[in-house]
Amino acid sequence: MSRTDILSEIKQAESKADALLKEAEAKKKSAIADARRDSVKKIQDAEAQCRSSFESAISAAKVKLEAERSGLLKNGNDEAALIEQKSAVKIQEVKDFLNKEFERTLNVAS
Repeated sequence: MSRTDILSEIKQAESKADALLKEAEAKKKSAIADARRDSVKKIQDAEAQCRSSFESAISAAKVKLEAERSGLLKNGNDEAALIEQKSAVKIQEVKDFLNKEFERTLNVAS
């Protein structure tokens, strides 16, 4: 083999190596871009799932609090009705007592 043939083969090998390097670099960039897209998608999916979990937890808590609120309001209304019943009886007793005392003072004065 002559020197020119050897140099020619070396140039061909270098050009093949350059082509392989360029191809590998393109694959590397493509793989990195794919990995970034996948990671962004995973992050977005995780955030969506987190948001969904948060909203369902809030919704469940609201339902629980509404049930508790309803129970407390019912108990309060029941107690208020009971107090109102007891006070109605007492108010009538007080009215009767005041009427009797007023009449008594009128009878004493006459």
